[in-house]
Amino acid sequence: MTSFKIGLTLGDPGGIGPELILRLLSKPSDLPPAKFVIYGQHALLDFWRKKLNLQPGWIDLILSREQVSLKEAGQPLETVTVGQSTAENGLASFSFFEAAVKSARQGETQALVTAPISKTAWVKAGLPYKGHTDYLEKFYPEAIMSFWSDRLRVALFTHHLPLREAINKVKKESLIKFFQNLVQALREAGVEIKEILVCGLNPHAGEDGTIGQEEQLEIIPALAELKRNSLQVIGPYPPDTVFLEGLDRPERLIVSLYHDQGLIAFKLLSFERGVNLTLGLPFIRTSPDHGTAFDLAGRGLASPASLKQAIWLAWEFGQKRD
Repeated sequence: MTSFKIGLTLGDPGGIGPELILRLLSKPSDLPPAKFVIYGQHALLDFWRKKLNLQPGWIDLILSREQVSLKEAGQPLETVTVGQSTAENGLASFSFFEAAVKSARQGETQALVTAPISKTAWVKAGLPYKGHTDYLEKFYPEAIMSFWSDRLRVALFTHHLPLREAINKVKKESLIKFFQNLVQALREAGVEIKEILVCGLNPHAGEDGTIGQEEQLEIIPALAELKRNSLQVIGPYPPDTVFLEGLDRPERLIVSLYHDQGLIAFKLLSFERGVNLTLGLPFIRTSPDHGTAFDLAGRGLASPASLKQAIWLAWEFGQKRD
């Protein structure tokens, strides 16, 4: 048994996270030989055991294994509202995540895999964060959201911003700083990327300034300066075709300038196989590339495939760091 520890957060109590974690941990042969620390509540796991008609003692059986432990976090839930965003669920999921991040920052775990949370529930709970990455940026401002699958790798210049705000962020100096941080983060993660391909902002990447000026005024000058510093960051490419250049090319990483520009292509190609990977952290953090799936919660229909991939990717990156 390895000493490598992976923290697992249960996510939103009313979503599919607890269900998926129970299913995966009940078949340890499908998981890497790591030790797992669940951040959540025994009572919540037992609630889902009953909801899924699992046998009494199922949770204790899982926790009796040497490789699995539970760290209680947050205030005990009075009720669990399944399939809806509530303030109580939001506060609970944040408490699980907060405790897991604290452990990772203190070196108690080497990786963190987070089940989906509801951003709406976090807002209802009065929390100022738009998601996991926003909270991590409180400690690590240079953190970068990226998505990985066996077919495509995508990093986001901006993530959870309204489109108008994201466009206003496309400035030369910000781009240079982002790509310098990205190259450094990839190097620290032990990832060999030979080329970083950059999306344009406008249709046809502006087509020489005839469809928008951002490429001419901000993006091209930024990439030219990066090239002078020997960084293989090239573009801008037309956003409607650039993903074909990265498809089945693991040595290439595509950078999209805003959230949906990258994730429409990524999820179309890799849904259920894709993983959200936060770069630029001193520990590994991954998550499935889907949300809480409230419409599936408690019905036994949700697929654990993406969460399983997230666990395996965390393990693989951990071996590179070792």
